[in-house]
Amino acid sequence: MNSGTHASVMGNRKNRAVVETVAQIVFTICAFFAVLAVVSITLYMIISGTPAIMKVGLGEILFGTEWMPTAADPKFGILWVILTSIVGTTLAILLGVPIGVLTAVFLAEVAPRPLAAIVKPAVELLAGIPSVIYGLLGIYLLNPLMYKLERLIFQGSTTHQFTGGANLLSAVIVPAAKSGIVTAIVLGVGRAIGEAMAITLVSGSSVNVPLPFNSVRFLTTAIVSEMGYSSGLHRQVLFTIGLVLFVFIMIINIVLNKILKKGADDNE
Repeated sequence: MNSGTHASVMGNRKNRAVVETVAQIVFTICAFFAVLAVVSITLYMIISGTPAIMKVGLGEILFGTEWMPTAADPKFGILWVILTSIVGTTLAILLGVPIGVLTAVFLAEVAPRPLAAIVKPAVELLAGIPSVIYGLLGIYLLNPLMYKLERLIFQGSTTHQFTGGANLLSAVIVPAAKSGIVTAIVLGVGRAIGEAMAITLVSGSSVNVPLPFNSVRFLTTAIVSEMGYSSGLHRQVLFTIGLVLFVFIMIINIVLNKILKKGADDNE
């Protein structure tokens, strides 16, 4: 190797080392801010959500069944709201995960390449559509069908409170399936829990027992629907609901990640 070639090789190595060092620094800074953001959000939720727990009581908030924040004797029970979120998320998993997994398997293993090249971008595009669009579609397409079904089932009933199709059953069908398998399960559950706009539009947003044809309110919709006019203790309780939602999502994600990791380890 002559001196010119040797110098060129050394120069390329130095340039690569500089690029790798800069990239490592950039990625480290990004990771630091990502961790800082998570820690900051966690601390903010704890600081904002704790005062109402001290004033009202954790048991009264979590297990109370009456939500009357503006009454003379206010009640801040969110048990029905929590159960609605649990039931809605469970049903969304049962509906969304099989569709997502089967879609992913079809696109990866079964579909002809020309078809997969068309369908895959279309499916992935669903994740980028704002949730309010799904909510509007739910109002104009899904809710009328649910209302017809509701009227058929409860025909002649004098006790059932008709919802016009805005009920728990509609809010389960709204979340869109994803094309990935593992990411579809984790991200899909997070979206099913956290999609405030779509759920607000189709669920009816009333605090009731989470039965299929009841107008219901999820944790997210409880915050969205009342934060604009709330004040004092009412506003503090809404932050507590946000804290409950935050913990709820963290538990779901941790459990799902452990299940998926265990499944991956068993297959190795």
